[in-house]
Amino acid sequence: MPQARSLAVALQMDPLEAVKVDADTTFMMAMEAQNRGHRLWVYGPERLALEADGAAVRLFARARSVRIRPVQGEHADFGPEERVDLGRMDVILMRQDPPFDLAYITATHLLERIQPHTLVVNDPASVRNAPEKLFVLGYPELTPPTLVSRDPLAIADFRARHGDIVLKPLYFGAGSGVARVKADDPNLDALLELHGQLGREPVIAQSFLPAVTQGDKRILLIDGEPVGGINRVPAAGQIRSNMAVGGRAEPVELDARDREICAAIGPELKRRGLLFVGIDVIGGMLTEVNVTSPTGAQQLKRFGGADAATALWDRIEAIRSAPSTGR
Repeated sequence: MPQARSLAVALQMDPLEAVKVDADTTFMMAMEAQNRGHRLWVYGPERLALEADGAAVRLFARARSVRIRPVQGEHADFGPEERVDLGRMDVILMRQDPPFDLAYITATHLLERIQPHTLVVNDPASVRNAPEKLFVLGYPELTPPTLVSRDPLAIADFRARHGDIVLKPLYFGAGSGVARVKADDPNLDALLELHGQLGREPVIAQSFLPAVTQGDKRILLIDGEPVGGINRVPAAGQIRSNMAVGGRAEPVELDARDREICAAIGPELKRRGLLFVGIDVIGGMLTEVNVTSPTGAQQLKRFGGADAATALWDRIEAIRSAPSTGR
């Protein structure tokens, strides 16, 4: 196979200086790109600037070129900050973490201006239109009973019918604000008041799945196809399995139910240009479809599973070399 040409790749992400090089999925993606000879720039979404001038509309970012190495604390050598025309980039990895707020949504609108001439991963319009906790509701046969509302009476009625429930902020990530509310817990109203102070968005209420104590599978899909998964086990006495809040990763094999779920949602992910996705499965039930900055790739490889970063860059290079998108 001929050597892929060197691509100009920009990383739109939270500060690179703060990542854990032995755990961070974005760092793994960047390392794979660099190893393939691609050139890297990095910037935060607050550095974006969309400018209209005459007949042209162009998207810029104040970005820095970067060389990376897997040595914590010495993992990035930056060039000087420069004004980069993102329309001249080959690939942008949009990898900043939630909250999925208006700033995040605005960034998707800006990046949509240069897609698909510049390949944005994941497709910004699809990221905007597939909120991670709402996307699953397109597949009710795969999910636990779920309610989306900010109406306290509707949420109380849902709990009365389903018993123990889990409350989640609609647009946060990494397990932030997730709480189990038992059938006889008197604190439901107080929790809803706290959620209301965070914003006007509805909350997600889902029937509690006792199987979460055995773990929450994170399954990674590349262009709609599963490449493997890890099991994230919550700490003793906890229900949140996210590694950012103390969950423990362990190896796991995908079973028939996992593959059934992937087969059901995979074609839609592919159609939408969602190249790198992480889904969460608890007790055989789909609970979230993560499209912003899903994690777990380093742990998957460490446990002897597939190299998701390699699979992703194989796909990106194939897209960039296709006659319709190559430059």
